[in-house]
Amino acid sequence: MRLVKETRGIVTKADLMRMKPSALLVNTSRAPLIEPDALVEALRAARPGMAAVDVYEEEPLTDPKHPLLNLPNVVCTPHIGYVTRDEYEIQFSDIFDQVVANTNGTPINVVNPQALPARQGGP
Repeated sequence: MRLVKETRGIVTKADLMRMKPSALLVNTSRAPLIEPDALVEALRAARPGMAAVDVYEEEPLTDPKHPLLNLPNVVCTPHIGYVTRDEYEIQFSDIFDQVVANTNGTPINVVNPQALPARQGGP
């Protein structure tokens, strides 16, 4: 859905609170389509019960204390729109490095390290 004056905040907290606790909200469109702070408040009430998002009111989302990064019922990923071939090659190389580092028990570029399971002999 396009973000225009008429669609900004089109999904309200009241709309979200009508969702079932078993519902999964996926927003890969535009964060401002949802009323500011409504998603966090609704997720805290488990209405919907889960969310997967790659768009945020503030982008890029780098604050490790941001509520979406700290709720157990949310999966947050970076938003990747159109990119060039060169950018994809850089991104895939970076992603590969991150997967290898995580596999080796030394994750890198983690915004919210407290979400990682405690590792034996490490933090």
